[in-house]
Amino acid sequence: MAVPKSKITRMKRGFRRSHDALTAFNPNECANCGELKRPHHVCSACGHYDNKEVVAQADEIDFEDDAA
Repeated sequence: MAVPKSKITRMKRGFRRSHDALTAFNPNECANCGELKRPHHVCSACGHYDNKEVVAQADEIDFEDDAA
């Protein structure tokens, strides 16, 4: 069974855990609609990326017409 040879001090433990902290969300403003979005991702509100529409957004979907 593995047993530590000596006590790990609080300082050494803290050094090891220094990279485990969570980073804050860093939103950017969409150039097209102004909504906040994640950097280097398609805007979920308007579907634009790099000033180009890459995902067409449906305004309203009428499920009753599709079922008929």
